[in-house]
Amino acid sequence: MYSKPMSRPVRLLFTILMVLLVGASLTTPALSSAARPGPAPTSGEKPTIVLVHGAFADSSGWSDVAGQLTRQGFPVVAFSNPLRGPSSDAESLRLFLSTIEGPVVLVGHSYGGVVITNAATGDPDVKALVYIAAYAPDEGESVAAANALGGGHAEVTDHLVVRPYPGAPEGDGDAYIDNAWFHRLFAQDLPASTARFMALSQRPGALSALVLPSAAPAWREIPSWYMVAKRDRIIPPEAERAMAARAGATTVEVDSSHVPMMSRPTAVTSLILQAVRAS
Repeated sequence: MYSKPMSRPVRLLFTILMVLLVGASLTTPALSSAARPGPAPTSGEKPTIVLVHGAFADSSGWSDVAGQLTRQGFPVVAFSNPLRGPSSDAESLRLFLSTIEGPVVLVGHSYGGVVITNAATGDPDVKALVYIAAYAPDEGESVAAANALGGGHAEVTDHLVVRPYPGAPEGDGDAYIDNAWFHRLFAQDLPASTARFMALSQRPGALSALVLPSAAPAWREIPSWYMVAKRDRIIPPEAERAMAARAGATTVEVDSSHVPMMSRPTAVTSLILQAVRAS
């Protein structure tokens, strides 16, 4: 087949491009940096702080805390929790952590505490667990069972709306907090306008996640810190204290709703930094 000869300007451009491409092939590794392990961390490297949200919320709730931590030079990532169940969510987090080089501090809020409790077991890179008004279940314990610790009552269970999702097992579905109750139960110390949008945009969790058993807890082998929210209406404060004591966690209490990372972000940041320094 006849091909038209290139004009002189086109040949010149083609030659320049070939030189650039050949030069790049001599200096660029075969795999991109995103596909290769990073350099080995030095002993003085700051840990990556991984923030894990719970049900009825998303990673945006960590905004103020993440900002305070990054301004102090810490690498921070917020994990998008699938909210399908302790086993599968923990496996998702384990795979996520496998992409991070160096030491890690895991921070979980609410049901996110279940996920970090399961995902960190046996991971030598996880140096500390921080529970922010979160579940810290024992082996074989469900969220529903943990709510009963200390004799409290999880008021939120009386105000759930369950909607179907594709592929849900029979009897399961996505659980939401009734919008009319969201401000009172989830975030009563935040402005009504903020809570209203949180209700409208909430991330549901599978209803079955409330009753599925947890596996061997990482808090048996990894030091832990716990923030009790004294005005929590999602997890009874009595249950939070019981879980913190059982885990042997360094514990603080704040006058907060279920979302201290939003209403008391400086206190939350301070507890995370305490865990970082100690570990």
